[in-house]
Amino acid sequence: MSARRDRRDKLASRAVQAGFVVVLVALWYFGTTRWGVSHLLLPNPVKVWEELKDVLASGDYIPDLTITLSEVATAFVLSCTSGVIVGYVISRSQYAIRVFEPLLAGIYSVPIILFLPLYILFFGLGPASKIAIGTTISFFPIVLNTIAGFGYVEKIFITAARSMGASNYQMFRYVLLPAALPVILTGLRIGFTVALLSILGSETIASLAGLGHKIVHLAEAMETARMFAYIAFAVVIAAVLNMIVTSLEARAKRQ
Repeated sequence: MSARRDRRDKLASRAVQAGFVVVLVALWYFGTTRWGVSHLLLPNPVKVWEELKDVLASGDYIPDLTITLSEVATAFVLSCTSGVIVGYVISRSQYAIRVFEPLLAGIYSVPIILFLPLYILFFGLGPASKIAIGTTISFFPIVLNTIAGFGYVEKIFITAARSMGASNYQMFRYVLLPAALPVILTGLRIGFTVALLSILGSETIASLAGLGHKIVHLAEAMETARMFAYIAFAVVIAAVLNMIVTSLEARAKRQ
């Protein structure tokens, strides 16, 4: 009965989400066909759909998509590696947690995207500056969740393992890691999401290539229908990647 209810609730939530998209597109359509919204500012969704099909058929998106995805992948690997290692090292000392956890949380509250011009001065307009800003922004949720995961394991589990003669490796493998993994995975998911968003955003501000750069280039050329097609494409890519990461997180937590 519980499984059936969960399935029904999941279908209902999916129906609400689909309904929201349908209503949004309907308002968009009527706004451009009946309510006098300028096509220069908001093109007809049918025209956007035609442009999107042309983009997909022509393959024009492939170079920009490749650059954006490579930037995201590189930034995430760097932030994941550094965030987990630094977080674990800090979590081994309660003093270090008291010192660095609020410090890192305070830095994370600063909109780091404001420092993009500085990154561009250091790394140029190419992919390096986007990777650097994506790595920096996604580092903080990963390191903070790693500290929370490893640093606040129930003391009774650690005491029990030590009393049974567990080695440092056994303590890490069978006590600390299983207890911390769900929190760390959440941090990785958040880190991936903010890396993707920050890189797309920074590409729209100052870049030589990538999906964000392509969208700005089309906007400057007043090709709004094709611009909206690329925006829709980027939104779908971001949603698919987020769904993949979320499903991997859920699967890892179940194991």
